Amino acid sequence: MRTAHGSKRNGVDAEDVGGVPAKLGEFLDNTRRRASKLTLERHAELDALGMRW
Repeated sequence: MRTAHGSKRNGVDAEDVGGVPAKLGEFLDNTRRRASKLTLERHAELDALGMRW
């Protein structure tokens, strides 16, 4: 979804992760931006979950 200014609204729906609300869209956006810094193991785990890069 885009706002009136054309920017995306990431993380509208919050999910409770370990007692802390986490915004899925925000997590995905941050993960994609930092993909080069992820360990190979973490990258493989996200691939197994169906992460679209």
